[in-house]
Amino acid sequence: MDVPTADHATVSRIIRSRRSIRHYRPDPVPAALLEELVDLALEAPSSFNLQARSIVTVTGEEGRRALAEATGGQPQPREAPVMLVFVAESAAWHGDRGDVWETAVRRGAWSEEFATASPEDARAFHEDLRARGLEREYAVKDAMIAASFLMLAAQAAGLATGPMNGWNEDLVKQAIGVGGRDDLHIALLMPLGRPAEARLHPGRRDRALTCFSETYGR
Repeated sequence: MDVPTADHATVSRIIRSRRSIRHYRPDPVPAALLEELVDLALEAPSSFNLQARSIVTVTGEEGRRALAEATGGQPQPREAPVMLVFVAESAAWHGDRGDVWETAVRRGAWSEEFATASPEDARAFHEDLRARGLEREYAVKDAMIAASFLMLAAQAAGLATGPMNGWNEDLVKQAIGVGGRDDLHIALLMPLGRPAEARLHPGRRDRALTCFSETYGR
C-alpha cells in the first residue's frame, strides 16, 4: 500500500516531537475532542479482536485527588484537567463477545466460518495463557497498545501526555470504582492536557545497541 508522502511526514513529525510532560495547565479539554481521542485509542488492535481493554476518563476534582494519592503525590493528577486510566480485562474471553464477531462479519472483515470458530479458538488460547500465568500480561499488552495510539493522537491535536509510573494499583482501582476486582488490572495512568512546560528530547541510544538483524545481539 502506497502511503502519501505528506501523511508519512506528518506521522513522523508527531512521533519525533512527542515528549512526556509532568506539568499541565488547567485549561479544560473540550468534551468532543476528548471523545475523539478515546475513539482513536480504541482503534488499536487487540488479541482476537476481543478488545479486552477499557479507558476510564477522570476529570472531576475528587477522582483526580484520589489518583494523586494513588501515585504518591505526583503532580500530574492534580494539574492535568484529564486523567486517563487504561484498564486491562484479563477475563474478557469468558464473557459474551458476540457483538465483536457479528460486527466483523457484517462489515465483511471476517468470514462466517472464521467468526464461528473464533470463540473456541479464543477460549483455547486464553486457557493456555492462564495455565502459564500469562493471562494478565496479554491483557495489559493490549491496553498499552491503545495507550500508545492515544498518546500520538493527543500530540497531533496539540495536547500533551505522559505515561506514568509509580502508582499503587489497589488505590487506583478504588479511585475508579473497581476495588477488589481481580479480573481487572491497571495497565497505565496518563495525564492529558495543555503542557505547562517545554521538555527537550533526551536522546535515544545508538541504533547499533538496540536494533539487530535476524538474531538478537548481531
